[in-house]
Amino acid sequence: MDRAQKEQVVDELGQIFASSGVVVVAHYAGMTVAQMQTLRAKMREVNGSLRVAKNKLAMIALEGKPGHKMGKLLSGMTVMAFSEDPVAAAKVCEAYAKTNDKFVILGGAMGDAVLDQAGVKAVAAMPSREEVIASIVACLGAPASSIAGAIGAPATAIASILSTIEERLAA
Repeated sequence: MDRAQKEQVVDELGQIFASSGVVVVAHYAGMTVAQMQTLRAKMREVNGSLRVAKNKLAMIALEGKPGHKMGKLLSGMTVMAFSEDPVAAAKVCEAYAKTNDKFVILGGAMGDAVLDQAGVKAVAAMPSREEVIASIVACLGAPASSIAGAIGAPATAIASILSTIEERLAA
């Protein structure tokens, strides 16, 4: 890899570190190509991505970026998973690590905060952006359905009273 290619990789990694909601660093030694492709596919499903890069280049790209202290995690055969959604990459990595013992989460970064293994696990347990939006919509929609039920209740009560009166008159 020549100098221009290295500079391009550093620029790409710098953009990834600056724009990602979360970056998860893991060891992947011993994983097959098929296993890596499976992990990449799972990351794509949540609009995330997976990147293998030389640790030295990643450390250079981290300089001056949020989570620059994450550089101490970059040793050995590391892979970086990232996503704009602050919890998506962590959820996928945590779930995949449970099924593949060769994929070992080292930690990561969320903004300026450096995460250890427990931190990544805690982030993975948080609800995703879509889940939070769904719960907010449900909270907003609940009063409206209650109001509609309350408005419709008197009409239903009147109709049942009228039908009862009609049945008594007919009898």
